[in-house]
Amino acid sequence: MEIPVYLFTGFLESGKTTFIQDIMEDPEFNAGERTLLLLCEEGEEEYHRSKFFGTQVYIETVEDEEDLTPEFLEGLREKHKAERVVVEYNGMWMLDSFYQNMPPQWLAYQEMFFADASTFLTYNQNMRQLVYDKLKSAEIVVFNRCTHGFDKMPYHKIVRGANRKSQILYEYGPDDVEPDNIPDPLPYDINADSFTVNDVDYAEWYRDINEEGKKYDGKIITIKGRSVLGGGLPDDKFVFGRHVMTCCVEDIQFAGLVCVWKDAAHKLTHGGWVTITAQIKWQYDEMYGEAGPVLYCSRVEEAEEADPEVAQF
Repeated sequence: MEIPVYLFTGFLESGKTTFIQDIMEDPEFNAGERTLLLLCEEGEEEYHRSKFFGTQVYIETVEDEEDLTPEFLEGLREKHKAERVVVEYNGMWMLDSFYQNMPPQWLAYQEMFFADASTFLTYNQNMRQLVYDKLKSAEIVVFNRCTHGFDKMPYHKIVRGANRKSQILYEYGPDDVEPDNIPDPLPYDINADSFTVNDVDYAEWYRDINEEGKKYDGKIITIKGRSVLGGGLPDDKFVFGRHVMTCCVEDIQFAGLVCVWKDAAHKLTHGGWVTITAQIKWQYDEMYGEAGPVLYCSRVEEAEEADPEVAQF
């Protein structure tokens, strides 16, 4: 049986408890289903079970991150014969601890992140990795305790640096919520037949081509990166890419795509910087194991290293 999971993340005093209390009082969300409410942290706010619509809500507390095992979680669900799970997650725990240990039949239905707008920028400055961890997969991001006329741009940029698809909401008070409508244009003209991606825009381009690669099919691009050889690639192929830092030094990874160039094995050096001009084709490639963007190079030239050397959002 498939078990829907509703995951609410954020740091202490971010509004998670208040929101969950509200939805558990709402008969449109809680029509009496057997619900396991997992509390992974305890804030100042407490749940008022007497106000819940329906009585089949069973609250369990998870004390330690190490307790998040498939056996433990499924044991709690089975204990109460729950049909669904609502999770108030601990902001200091990494989300992978939960997702990697969800029982096989549990399925994430919705993930929401809550933040107090008055403290969020400080959290992001001091605990960027934890903030990014919660934003990267959130479908909805809610900034509460907002004041009318405040500068939304820093909040918008932080969210979009982690997640381009999440819906952002600014809450000023009860029944006073404003959706984020700040546009996010790409830093190059995707509608042009050919365009250049500047060094500072590599990370944005790489993320977009991986999320919406088909719209790049047939486009001609000029871009700088490194050539990676070997690994069983045929002589006319190499991997083109750069190291990308998403939120901090610890998460730097090489982000590359398959390139086709007839002189790859003979004229390229492993790890060397090159500027390529290539046509992007959306097609199956063995390296991906599925369809993806393959860059067919018409020109490859040695280049100075990119500035910055590590691409960032």
